[in-house]
Amino acid sequence: MASTSNLTKNQNPNNPKAPIFISADSLHSILSHSSLIQHFHSSLPKLSPTIQTPIRQNYAVSPHSSLLLMPSWCSSPSLPYIGVKLVTSFPQNSSLNLPGIHASYVLFSSTNGQTLASVDGTVLTLYRTACVSGLASKILARNDSKVLVMIGAGNLAPHLIKAHLAARPSLKRVIIWNRTMKKASDLAEHLSKHGDHNGVCFESNENLGEILQLGDIVSCATNSEVPLVRGGRLKVGAHLDLVGSYKHTMRECDDEAVKRGRVFVDNEAALVEAGELVGAFERGVIKEEDIAGNLVELIEGKKMGRRDDDEVTVFKSVGSGVVDLLAAQLVYEAM
Repeated sequence: MASTSNLTKNQNPNNPKAPIFISADSLHSILSHSSLIQHFHSSLPKLSPTIQTPIRQNYAVSPHSSLLLMPSWCSSPSLPYIGVKLVTSFPQNSSLNLPGIHASYVLFSSTNGQTLASVDGTVLTLYRTACVSGLASKILARNDSKVLVMIGAGNLAPHLIKAHLAARPSLKRVIIWNRTMKKASDLAEHLSKHGDHNGVCFESNENLGEILQLGDIVSCATNSEVPLVRGGRLKVGAHLDLVGSYKHTMRECDDEAVKRGRVFVDNEAALVEAGELVGAFERGVIKEEDIAGNLVELIEGKKMGRRDDDEVTVFKSVGSGVVDLLAAQLVYEAM
């Protein structure tokens, strides 16, 4: 972790200079999924207790669109920043061939309040979301995981695939499902032709029930309000990664998946935001005290992760300002 004594002029939040803009291209050149997973692994236990991050504000702009505000701040010398992410969610944009999520991230100094950087928050969010899931699968998935099932083929899907591959090099087969199968086949073809994924086979399949039974890791990134993952179809020893839902009406898996698996969350906000969990609590499927732990507790070893090869594990993430700030730190201090 860089200290304020050895920061370069771009890294020092006390250095008076014009704010910089960190574009999507810059993020791609600075970040890798492997490096961000490692940064989260090393930084979350040490710095998350020092970061203030209120539960995000979620405003309905229309029946199908939202504005989210996610602030966080820290006064530690090793993380002297304030960050605010502004996110718009327009799921219907797929019909316009536009991304459903747009975001901007603004970084300030927590020492003097000056604006340090404006970051492409859309790409930053894709990286940080995927790498939180990658870190969880590194801890919770079986060591011999071979098959990744990716449910959803939106902008987050290739990042999730790359993060899981970085976390679990044993993966050799990736099967992609999407409601619009052409998107799944296009993504599989793109990943086959681009990137350094030697020895990994990418394919698409329209039979969701069939491929669920093959997945050692099943990762979901959809806006579904109807369960897509049936718990009874999950393979023995599977790891289920749920990313898409962030409000009560959204639900990517059924109650059987929640009941069958040991459930972990990225942070406590998932207990009040995620439709899969809130609904399961209301229906008496599980209780809040049945949640096995959060990501920081897993990293620290305070909570036990996978107990045996037959256990089904479930990881539900909703995101937080903590990982936004840590991701922005890594990028800003690399400029």
